Amino acid sequence: MNTRTWWGSGDAVEPAWDQTATMLVGRADELKRLISVIGSLGQDGVPAVVDIAGEAGMGKSRLLSEFCARARQDGLTVLRGRATEYEQHTPFQTFTDAFADVDRAFLDSDAVPEVAATVLRGADGVQGSDSGSGNRDRFGLYRAVAEVLTRLGERSGLVMALDDLHWADPASLELLDHVIRHPVGGRVLLVVARRERQTPHSLSAALTRGVDSGAVLRMALRPLPEKASIEALASDLPPGDAKQIYESSEGNPLYLHCLLHAYRHGASSRGTTVRAHDDTASAVPSGLGSLLLDELTALTATQRRTAEAVAVLGDHATPTMLSLTTGHTTPEELDDCIGALARRDLLRMGSDGRWTLRHPLLRALVYENTAAPRRAEIHRGAADELARAGASTAERAHHVERSLVGWDPVSAAVLSEAAAQCAHTAPATAAHLLDVVLRLMPDTPACAQQRGELTLARARALAVGGSLRESRDLLHTLISRSGQDDASLRRDAVALCAMMERHLGHSPEATALLQRELARSPGPEPRQAVSMGLALGMAALNTVSYPDVRDEIERTLAVARSHGDLMGELGALALGALGEAYEGETAAARRFADVAAGLADALTDPNLTELCESLVWLAWAEALLERYADAERHADRGLDIARRSGQVHVLPHLLSSKAFVHLNTCRLPSALESAEEAEAVARAIGSSDLLAFTLCFKALILLVRSPLGDTRALTTAEEAVAAAGGSRHWWASLARCMLGHTALVSGDPHRAQDAILNAGGPELLGLQPSIRPGQLDTLVSTAIAIGDAEQAARWAAQAAEEADRMGLHGQRGAALRAEAALAQHHGDSRAAAHLFERAAQAYAPSGATLWEAYSLLLATAQAQAAGDGSRAVAMWERARRLADDGGARLLSDLASMVRPQAEESVRAPTELDQLTAREREIAELVAEGLSNQAIATKLYLSRRTVETHLSAIYRKTTVPSRSALAGLMTRAALDRRA
Repeated sequence: MNTRTWWGSGDAVEPAWDQTATMLVGRADELKRLISVIGSLGQDGVPAVVDIAGEAGMGKSRLLSEFCARARQDGLTVLRGRATEYEQHTPFQTFTDAFADVDRAFLDSDAVPEVAATVLRGADGVQGSDSGSGNRDRFGLYRAVAEVLTRLGERSGLVMALDDLHWADPASLELLDHVIRHPVGGRVLLVVARRERQTPHSLSAALTRGVDSGAVLRMALRPLPEKASIEALASDLPPGDAKQIYESSEGNPLYLHCLLHAYRHGASSRGTTVRAHDDTASAVPSGLGSLLLDELTALTATQRRTAEAVAVLGDHATPTMLSLTTGHTTPEELDDCIGALARRDLLRMGSDGRWTLRHPLLRALVYENTAAPRRAEIHRGAADELARAGASTAERAHHVERSLVGWDPVSAAVLSEAAAQCAHTAPATAAHLLDVVLRLMPDTPACAQQRGELTLARARALAVGGSLRESRDLLHTLISRSGQDDASLRRDAVALCAMMERHLGHSPEATALLQRELARSPGPEPRQAVSMGLALGMAALNTVSYPDVRDEIERTLAVARSHGDLMGELGALALGALGEAYEGETAAARRFADVAAGLADALTDPNLTELCESLVWLAWAEALLERYADAERHADRGLDIARRSGQVHVLPHLLSSKAFVHLNTCRLPSALESAEEAEAVARAIGSSDLLAFTLCFKALILLVRSPLGDTRALTTAEEAVAAAGGSRHWWASLARCMLGHTALVSGDPHRAQDAILNAGGPELLGLQPSIRPGQLDTLVSTAIAIGDAEQAARWAAQAAEEADRMGLHGQRGAALRAEAALAQHHGDSRAAAHLFERAAQAYAPSGATLWEAYSLLLATAQAQAAGDGSRAVAMWERARRLADDGGARLLSDLASMVRPQAEESVRAPTELDQLTAREREIAELVAEGLSNQAIATKLYLSRRTVETHLSAIYRKTTVPSRSALAGLMTRAALDRRA
């Protein structure tokens, strides 16, 4: 039955709302949990975000209000913002609304980074900017906002409450996702409230990841309990009526308040039942919607028009704007009208002097029930007034968009300019605004060129925002519609489309697209020929087929040189250096890299901005050539240029190269920082291949950065493999190799071996030659662990052959470590120690101190076993210092395990000295009487792995049984005590 029929159509009285409407009922437990978080704010293990979820009217805002009041009483700074339904394309609107509560003197101080202005001041932050200036690095913007939050929290603690987040604009959601992944330091808490069913998938995913990581505390609001609700709100009603009203509300606080309000003002409930909870278009339960609309029936026409104006204007509902859009002739007339609405509690004034309707549901109903021409008229008036006041196009765009009823070139120009202003910091909004223009633009020859340019701009915005498939599909349409007169536009679209295909894991499609365009007659002009040639080379690198395009890169280099295209020349040289380095052609890679580095160093930053990606290729080539200082220098320069110029897609590659350099040179904290930033950008871009690539380095860094037994590296490697899917590109192969490394350290050699062989095949021919020696080193360890010494020997020989061909120190070090592992397996501790030490010495010239330290620790154990105690101590001390200084917790733990003992330097080696650390650990657990399954459970290993280790233990110690092994371990323990 319809609620309007039950309660009647209302009366003409101006009733004030009951005092109980502002009471917090039935939420004591939730409030207590929130307050407890404040008490522990900033401590380890305390969530940085609280997620309050519930349906419309469930009391989320009321709970937030009470919590914010308690936080203020405790001396914390409180900022409160709200997302709004009809401003979902206003960038950062939710956060800007919250920052409006901050002291303006603080925002204008040197303590606040200028790049944060876009968020802190909203549209005012881009006032006067143009498409070629302003902040273009949205991830740098996010870090700046986090810095502002940290500084606010340093004063007395900070609570930022963000309400109705289900309506938040994409830029706000991406910023929140960043804060969840990288919690703000200090005493800072974000509390978000949202409707469960209307929450965008991206927000749900971000919050769920935060719950899994412990960064987010989730609180789901349920219906109010019947007894507490009636006692607090309806104790004056006949019990039967109170019960019926509660049942009709289904425990929804707002619905219950509305029903009680209607009842107390003349409606009867006898013999009636209400089940009107089907949702309206705005997700307002229809019964509740009817009650809220009933409040408007007694309004005068003038009051109704004022309420409509407030609903439409949203954040711009100031007295001045209301006066201009409602037709009030005098301020007194407007004041009288607003006063009447305020007495009915339909309007409320915020602390900033803006009027708003009592509840977002009420605003939605008023907005949707305002006639479309009237809505457009109000939006148009607001846009005109903002223009007269000198507001930026970004601030006017929302009202201009909603005032459009057909094609208007002037309005289109405003939206296009606004899109250009936010293309880098809020690309989803830019894409939306351009879509509005394109949908209304006439499809005529006169508009064809402008349509093509705007379509290309929209495709770029979609790409920057992470909508790669939508961008690719739009570009395909643009390419297919382009004629001979649009050749230049088509080629730019082809180059961008090839990039999208590549990021989507479709490098063969990218290659085919580029080759078809290059084969057209007449061919592309030199600039575009170079651009597409470079794109062709990059696509080939992804599919491990650089030799197929080696000649094309040479031709591209020749074209660039013949036309004086220095950037094209640098790009071809850098790409050639990277391609040859991948293929293990060290001499050729060095020649290309030498010339490329000289050219890059001679060019200015503005020159390099045109093709910033050339610094990606150069930095990675230098990293693979073990020129770590040069690689870091060029990566840092590339990062600076990419951030200033808004080339976000370049950041993950540069950050990963920097992370790789810091990993090898044993600077693990900064390596992890770069890897995590690369991951965040890759996730925002939306490329699964790029995500797999960044997670590979994060997994390896986590492996060395974390203590023994930590599972985060393995989990990250598994995610990298999942992101790569069934792709056979080299990023996917790299992900499987990283899974192999982490699985081996986790004690599962079978899984490790399977992962690496799946990546490269039996002879690893599916992997680039540049990474084979390192993978072969790991395979040698897996073969030894599972008892296949013959295969281990074959792989060790292959590693030596591959390393000798490349002639690089690090590759030779990996091969020597593989040989040393074989010597250790055969019980030749002296030879093993010598080989491990030679491996460490091989790494030293390039500055790869991580692997030097690792090799020294392996050498330490073998030197100790061989009786060379003094040498063991010297190697151990250097390795431990390198590990501790670089934050390599895994190596520090290993150092504790192999620390040489003075008394052991003169002790004759025993059969137990041949055991690895893991084998000795298992042997000790056997001596304690644990079964194979119990050992597997305790050490987080598979039972099969434990059995493999035991086979090796029996072979090395020559004991025939578990009981004999237990006896051997007991005797060894007694000898140590003697």
